[in-house]
Amino acid sequence: MKTLELTQATATLVDYLQNMGPETHILSIDGQPVAALMPLENLGMETISLSTNPEFLGILAESRASLKAEGGIPLAEVKRRLYLA
Repeated sequence: MKTLELTQATATLVDYLQNMGPETHILSIDGQPVAALMPLENLGMETISLSTNPEFLGILAESRASLKAEGGIPLAEVKRRLYLA
């Protein structure tokens, strides 16, 4: 991962994208990250959209908290309920 201070970013966006390779580039202002340029190989628009959707991220956070607090369903039970075992 590379970090680039915006005040030092002198190339065009196209230049950065064409030369970035597989690494993520973090853009910062006064040392604080404000954006990222990263390759999106093997990612569809649905994946990208969901990974940045606040509502979806909230649902995931709630699910993780519930799992931690209450536990989950054992895999054998999931298979039984889906008639896979």
